[in-house]
Amino acid sequence: MLNKVFVSAIIAAAGQGKRMKSRINKQYLELDGKPILIHTLEVFDKTELINEIILILKEDEIEFCREKILNRYEFRKKIILVSGGRERQESVYNGLKFVNKNAQIVVVHDGARPFVTADVIEKSICEALKNKAVGVGVPVKDTIKVVDENSYIIDTPDRSKLWGIQTPQVFDYDILIKAHEKAIEDNYLGTDDCVLVERLGHRVKMIEGNYDNIKITTPEDLILGEAILNRRKSKI
Repeated sequence: MLNKVFVSAIIAAAGQGKRMKSRINKQYLELDGKPILIHTLEVFDKTELINEIILILKEDEIEFCREKILNRYEFRKKIILVSGGRERQESVYNGLKFVNKNAQIVVVHDGARPFVTADVIEKSICEALKNKAVGVGVPVKDTIKVVDENSYIIDTPDRSKLWGIQTPQVFDYDILIKAHEKAIEDNYLGTDDCVLVERLGHRVKMIEGNYDNIKITTPEDLILGEAILNRRKSKI
């Protein structure tokens, strides 16, 4: 059955990356001699259940990425380059317009999360076929505090019910496109795709990923990323 399901992956890589404080966009910085974005794309390229990859980039970086980054590596799957928007939400919506007409499932992932695994991607796709909407995350390790506008603690949520959301986030195509169209209609800007689907009244199933699946955002994350890669290589 899974082989008959067409799955599109949207990789969001059109962000500014201001917190990295780098002259080039963070996804082009190298880990272990290879751009972060390539690490991410290679996982999706090798994941059997993924049929196509739609890569969302800043409009003025499309040709640079094609010529200087992608052409240096070989991919089995076709990678479609699409111009992003001012916000991540707009970028994902732009990508949705380019998915194959036969796409039933859409996997949305951050280009700057290079440590996702094929197992997690495939597990999330299988769950999406049953539940229509799936988020990947991990239980939080720290106690979380809610503060007021003056930074005084006003609440301490039950940690056992708190998860840190990651990507991929995986959805039935029809549900995700409706969620984005509803957000546009309401002039609503969400922090991820799950919250857009939640606004439709649809439940989102959470599945556990892994703590390695970090988003490379700051210079400190590059150091942690190198450590993750070194640990993984030592297990091979």
